[in-house]
This record gives sequence, structure tokens and C-alpha cells, in this order.
Amino acid sequence: MKFSTAFLLATPAVAFSPAAPISRPSALKMSTEAATEKAFAKLPASVNAGVVTGKALVDLLDHAKVAGFAIPGVNVVGTNSINSCMEAAKKYGGPIMVTFSKGGGQFIAGKAADNTDDAASIAGCVAAAKHVREVAALYDVPVVLHTDHCQKAWLPWMDGLFEANKAYYESHGEPLFSSHMLDLSEESLEENIGICKEYMEKFASIDILLEFELGVTGGEEDGVDNTDVDSARLYTQPEEVMYAYEQLSQVENAAFTCAASFGNVHGVYAPGNVELRPEILHNTQKYMAEKIGDGEDKPMKFVFHGGSGSSVDDIKYAIEAGVIKMNIDTDTQWAFWDGVRAYEAKYHDYLQGQIGNPEGDDKPNKKYYDPRMSLRSGEEAMAERLCQAAEDLNCVNVLN
Repeated sequence: MKFSTAFLLATPAVAFSPAAPISRPSALKMSTEAATEKAFAKLPASVNAGVVTGKALVDLLDHAKVAGFAIPGVNVVGTNSINSCMEAAKKYGGPIMVTFSKGGGQFIAGKAADNTDDAASIAGCVAAAKHVREVAALYDVPVVLHTDHCQKAWLPWMDGLFEANKAYYESHGEPLFSSHMLDLSEESLEENIGICKEYMEKFASIDILLEFELGVTGGEEDGVDNTDVDSARLYTQPEEVMYAYEQLSQVENAAFTCAASFGNVHGVYAPGNVELRPEILHNTQKYMAEKIGDGEDKPMKFVFHGGSGSSVDDIKYAIEAGVIKMNIDTDTQWAFWDGVRAYEAKYHDYLQGQIGNPEGDDKPNKKYYDPRMSLRSGEEAMAERLCQAAEDLNCVNVLN
């Protein structure tokens, strides 16, 4: 189960700048927006159905910390996994974070597409983000559009995404994506946060939230292999989080989160093979609260990466420390496959040829091998797994 990085949202100056002037929408567009945007009784007034960005995103994450729930952050690789996310959020009655990786973006664009200079990885993420924007409000849930780990060598990919955000902002008054993650944990603390600060300045200008990583999430995922990392690097120190907070807080209009490591590992492992230490998050909150001294007992909002093999008790204890988002990938990948596998097992004798099945040698099988049938089974199984995750994250019935 991929429940990704400790996601910290430090928002000392979260009042986002007003949206840039945009052309006046037509009466039809205004009526459509009025019909699809719906306030939720249990959420801040700024949060509506559809993609959430800017101040509304900060309000949503602030509320999650106070209310004691975490949002599932789910890696997707196409419209089928996107459908599962939307369907699950509608069923469990809470927000969802739809997450794209660099490799996932390339897969969405098509593995045969030219990926020179990350062209396919960028195009796939942008196309999928626009798809989510078209359908999200139809499910009447808040959706966060996010991208996952971007290491130093992959910054050109992030630069391409930023250009797409900027173009979208100029015509719509908000960025295309809600947030992006930079994972520079392989670099020194100073270089990590120095680069993050440079990107924070760009992001803040168009109301994008930054997620950054401190420490290392173990295991392997989507081209990032930390299976042999020194175990000491799996645990972030409070002083490191405080340093990052102080540096990024210097950026006007900054909104950021931190993936602080507390033993997190990507992938799935037998119980007991992963030693999570969520008390690190509690200790960090206490340390920072004393340093800042503004009366806030949990100044940071954390996100949880790599929670595979974790007990529900550990997950809930991490939420008590201010975790407001947990990433999921490994378990949802398995759930989708398991749904497809179950479909094949159930209709095996109808899937051996175009004609001929147990009902007769001349009976057609088209309605069984139609790709929508097996893919739909995958969608349903993945949505069911996400509903279970939402239960673990206290994210059920948090809208109304």
C-alpha cells in the first residue's frame, strides 16, 4: 500500500493573491458553474465540488487537520483509475487527491509517444488534469490535482508542468494543478530547501501549493529506488523541518507541505517488516510549537508516504500528529488487477474465443470480451479498496 510521505503544510502567509483579471464568462457558463459548484455543510465555505486550488485548498487542509481526517492521495495511470477515485470519493463522502507521477504521465500519453525532453510525461499529466477538471464536479466532491515525486534530475518535467499551469492561470484565474511535489531528499538539506524555495517563489505567484520531502521514503516506486538506503535516513529530525519552515515562510504567499519521513517505505511488506515511528511527527509538532510560540500546537500539516504494512493504529496516531493526506498506490494497483482477475475467472469459458461458450458453440462472446467489462470490474474493486482506506483515514462522511 503506498501511503506516501509526511505531507506538511506550513502556511504562515496563506492569504492567496486575488485571481488575475479574466474575461467575463458567458451567461451559459455562469449558469453551469452555479449548477455544479456546491458548498458542503462540514467544509469551509471556499471549498466546492470540483478541483480545489489556492486558498480553498489551504482551507480544506487546515480543516482536515482540525477535524482529524486525512485525504487519500491516489496515483492514477489513466481514466479508469481516475474513475475509481471519483466513484470512491462519492461513496465515502469526502475529498480525494488525484496524483500523477512522471511515469504515469508518460503512460497516459502513450508509451509509443516521443518523450524527448519529457514531452510525453508533461503532455500526459496535462491532458489527464484537464480530463479530471471536466468530470470532477459531476461527482459532487472536492478534488485535489497533484503530482508525485520529482527528483533533481526530473526538474525539466516540473518546469513543463509549471508552464502549463501558468497558461491555465492566465485564462482561468487559477492553476491547472492544485499542488506539486519536489523530492530533493537525495540532496543536502541546504540544497534541497534552496531549490524548493526557488520553485516556491514561482508557485506562489499563481497559487500552487508545494509539497517537499525531508528524509527518504524507503522501497521502490515508479523509477525512484531507495531499497538500499541507510535506515537512519528514514527518520526526519525536527530541526530539519523547522529549518525548511523558516526558509519557505520567507516567500510571500507561500503555501507548502512537507513529507517528513518516519520509517515510511513504498511497496507492500509483511506486517512487522516496516518500523513506523509516528511519534516523530508528534515530537516535531511539539518542538516547532515551542520555537514558533504562537499558540498553535500543531503548526505543521504532514503527509504520509509509504504506509505499506502499517497498522490502522499507527495510521490513526499519525493523523493525530497532523497528517492530512496519505498516498496510496501499491494497494490500489493490486485491487484493480484483482478486479480484472476475478472477472476473467468468472467468465473464463466465455473468453476463449469470439464465438462459442457453455451456452452453445454458435453463441457470440462480444459482451464478455468488450474491454469495458473487465476494466469496469477493475474500477469497482479499486473504488472499494479506496473506501476502506477512507475509513482508516477518518475521511468518511466529512462533507455533509
